[in-house]
Amino acid sequence: MSKINPSIESVAGFRAAGVHAGLKKAGALDFALIFSDVDCVAAGVFTRNTVKAAPVLLDMERLANNAESIRAVATNTISANACTGAIGLQNARATSDLVADALEISPEQVLVMSTGVIGTHLPMEKIARGVDLSSATLGADWRAAAAAIMTTDTRPKLGSIRVETASGSYTLAGMVKGAGMIAPNMATMLSVIVTDAAISADAANSALLSATQESFNRIVVDGDTSTNDTVLLLSNGQSGESAATDQALAAFQDALNVLCRYLAQEVVRDGEGVTKFITLDVINADNEASAERIGQTIGASVLTKSAFYGSDANWGRIVAAAGRAGAPFDPDSTSLWVAAGEGLTNNQRGLEIFSGGMPTDYQEADAAEIMAEPSITFTLDCGMGAGCATIWTCDISHDYISINGDYRS
Repeated sequence: MSKINPSIESVAGFRAAGVHAGLKKAGALDFALIFSDVDCVAAGVFTRNTVKAAPVLLDMERLANNAESIRAVATNTISANACTGAIGLQNARATSDLVADALEISPEQVLVMSTGVIGTHLPMEKIARGVDLSSATLGADWRAAAAAIMTTDTRPKLGSIRVETASGSYTLAGMVKGAGMIAPNMATMLSVIVTDAAISADAANSALLSATQESFNRIVVDGDTSTNDTVLLLSNGQSGESAATDQALAAFQDALNVLCRYLAQEVVRDGEGVTKFITLDVINADNEASAERIGQTIGASVLTKSAFYGSDANWGRIVAAAGRAGAPFDPDSTSLWVAAGEGLTNNQRGLEIFSGGMPTDYQEADAAEIMAEPSITFTLDCGMGAGCATIWTCDISHDYISINGDYRS
């Protein structure tokens, strides 16, 4: 398997476009369209927030009834089309109707996604302009499509991976947007993943659920779960390669895991006001669910994130957050290490700063030097069982408040 390519060159049978429809000011790209030349098997994972946006409700309905013939995904910015009642759902359907007319397909073959301010209706005249422009310019400019779904993101986030098989190769590629309102309870804000391999609907659903759990569900920026969270997987089989055997499915799963993990980490790295990328390795917890819960609680703690920003190895905040996670936890059995960098092995845990219910005799200057780095790894050994989970999070800075203080108004 090849390494992740931080771009998308081409995926057989897929085309993409990103255009300025007038939703944003100053000519910024604001509407994206992805189209397959043939029917796709599709799978989706959506927010578990009780408040679900109209496009989420529509896509859930479409995938429940028509998961083997999806052709297009349209995404608008500025309006989340959430908390918009019957009109919002009507506008989501109208968007899919416009796409269907432009591409000469059925509305049931179109999925839609929206991102932006909650409680605002779609400006349908501008949406129609976006459909016209994007359908007329479909091609290989995936970067433009990734840029066109951004809100507070600072850069497009996309990647691809090539999978070699005994008879050839296929591509998995994806783009993601998200920088704030990230504490996914399924996924991040919005992501579309496409592949020119063939895979069954059941296998696609299973693979996406598994990959999401190990990636998008393991990131935290600010502790909020969006109304619009969506991750879609589309497979059109145009490479001629198929993930049908157990061995082929395992290879597909591995590649999808790698791609989703990369995209999820890119969301954290581009988080609103982020200055530090934090890896939280929780090991030897009671079970995996407990490890994940402890890691998520630490990663979402405002006090802990503030300490990260201040380059303060404040072990007390980390241990306190672990203790309120609602999972079995014994501080007297726990050890905590901090190290510069990410992707460490068990032999590279770094500086031990807490053990057996007490701080160690570490030097604050040594800890401060590590905490000044842009990437930091904390390893929390709970000393209770075999449960392990890795969470990717970040600090919280003054810029986060500046970005979100007047986001709506």
